[in-house]
Amino acid sequence: MSKIKVMDEVLANKIAAGEVIEKLMNVVKELTENSLDAGATEIKIELVDTGLKLIKVTDNGVGMTPDDAVLAFSRHATSKCKSINDLFNIESLGFRGEALPSIASVSKVRLKTSDGVKGSVVTLEGGENIHEEASDLVKGTSIEVRDIFYNTPVRLKYIKNLYSELASITEYVDKMALSYPNVKFILTNNDKVLLNTDGNGNLLKVIYEIYGKNIASKMIEFKEENEDYKISGYISYPECYRATKNAINVFVNGRAIKNNEIIRVIVDAYHTYIHAGKYPVVVLNIETDPVLVDCNVHPTKMDIKFSKMDTLKDLIYNTFSDTLKKIVFIPEASVRSDSSLEEVIKNDVEDKEEEKKENVIDLNNVEEINDDDTKYEESPVQLKLVEDTNESPYKIKKMIPRGIVYKTYIIAENEDGMYLIDQHAAAERVNYEKTMKKFLNHEGVAVPLLVPISLEYPKSDFIILKSKLDVLSELGFVVEEFGENTFVVREHSSLFVRDGHEKEDTAKIFDILLKEKNFDKKKFIDHTVATTACRMSIKANDYITLSEAEYVLDELRKCDQPFNCPHGRPTIITFTKYELEKMFKRVLD
Repeated sequence: MSKIKVMDEVLANKIAAGEVIEKLMNVVKELTENSLDAGATEIKIELVDTGLKLIKVTDNGVGMTPDDAVLAFSRHATSKCKSINDLFNIESLGFRGEALPSIASVSKVRLKTSDGVKGSVVTLEGGENIHEEASDLVKGTSIEVRDIFYNTPVRLKYIKNLYSELASITEYVDKMALSYPNVKFILTNNDKVLLNTDGNGNLLKVIYEIYGKNIASKMIEFKEENEDYKISGYISYPECYRATKNAINVFVNGRAIKNNEIIRVIVDAYHTYIHAGKYPVVVLNIETDPVLVDCNVHPTKMDIKFSKMDTLKDLIYNTFSDTLKKIVFIPEASVRSDSSLEEVIKNDVEDKEEEKKENVIDLNNVEEINDDDTKYEESPVQLKLVEDTNESPYKIKKMIPRGIVYKTYIIAENEDGMYLIDQHAAAERVNYEKTMKKFLNHEGVAVPLLVPISLEYPKSDFIILKSKLDVLSELGFVVEEFGENTFVVREHSSLFVRDGHEKEDTAKIFDILLKEKNFDKKKFIDHTVATTACRMSIKANDYITLSEAEYVLDELRKCDQPFNCPHGRPTIITFTKYELEKMFKRVLD
């Protein structure tokens, strides 16, 4: 008798559910994507106890015929992928035909649908069809998922923190609202409204609904394309950052994805504006030919593979860098008034606006989702935009130093206001730009060593460094192999190595090369120059005279980007005369 048997469909679906339905968010995701694929312009998601008791998704899409309503719960039944060719040209969000049967196998499901000609209701329990009947002809689909994992208690016990589950669901629906601003999304939990967008196609308004006015008023629009990709969306001013990557929203042809390479490129574009370990708020829409992407990597379809990834990364990096350069980063101690957001929301009548204020909940303040790791962090500085002119937008008027406090901060003034300057950050920016210009102009002096430097490494590190000798040569080092695990440095660059610290500084540069797991020559050179600039700059608690402070300020004014040190910290904060008089009650609003 044969030991190998084909498992029945219900068992197969329960096994598949282990991959497709990892948590409650996955149920919401699959049902919402079905609604979007059905052409819905309104989607309402209702939860009871975070979805543990009920997840109900209602849409106004094309609906289904009675026959399709039953067939939809069969494994691998789909209207979106009919042949092998379709698999390489996927334009829909769903295509695997696994979601509905997987969900139905571990819950109690009621599907009500109509294509406008016939309506039907299908009821299932544990994946078994137990009832079918006719329904009204209201076009669209409503699906209820009750008592998830009721028949798989092992899976149920792993859902312990409903607040965390609700946060995941809310984050996903937020992303879909950002990806489809032309679709109205309503999300409720126990009749409490968590999100309510109007679906008018205005992306900035959706950002306002999700993140609030303060964030929405500090977003910059971008749009660019090359032969393979088209990108658009909004990025935040550097002053708005978070401790996690959750606010970096990336979409490919409408699909929310997670891709570490793209996130790394975005972080690199911000690396001189934001502290390391902090992340901007980003909405990035990528449009491309479906042939250039592979969505069939994981059942959740959130991981994705790109063809021509290098051209996409270059497009994103250059676009973000150019967009950030359009802002003048003059930090102010005051809260900036901004009328741009008012332009976004002024189309609503006052009554509707008041109603929205009552209904829309600030997701960062919902008690159920309150989590320190997901809160926004904002620096006290503010930014302001300038009009395009023929002059450099980064021009600062001459500042006259008046004093130094804590042997760290220079106090200066001009006719526009009062300034606080971090002496180390300012000197670091000056030295960074000077060193980088000298390097790019090949002005570094090659210094022969009277006594060559010998550096020995483990075999694995030696092999890595050996593959990067061309980079060291480009930096001005003459390095030779000496034996199996040793390098001999015969010349070094005066730009990167200090007199009297030759071996120490050279070893540090070698260490930087070793730490770069995904080596990027441009990033490495930038890191090396920034490290060199930091070492050669005056430090906090170093005493400087007012004349030396004036020299630092004059040199800072000449910098291409004087408002941040190479590591992203602000160099200067300003108090305008008006703000000072306002704080001292010399003027009243």
